[in-house]
Amino acid sequence: ILYFFLGVCLVLGALAVASNPSPYYGVLGLLVGSVVGCGWLVSLGASFISLALFLVYLGGILAVFVYSVLLAVD
Repeated sequence: ILYFFLGVCLVLGALAVASNPSPYYGVLGLLVGSVVGCGWLVSLGASFISLALFLVYLGGILAVFVYSVLLAVD
């Protein structure tokens, strides 16, 4: 049941990224998707890979968020 819940949350996070025109909600969807994906990896026993991916995704999310906000200001 945990894998099903994490899979549903991952799909909902991806839909949140794809369906929101606002960069703020898009980044929130990316954050939810990355946390759920890393939680899925932790539940499978790959905690180091999960931590490394989370740090990489967090840096990527912050870069995309800053770029999107700067584009929205213009």
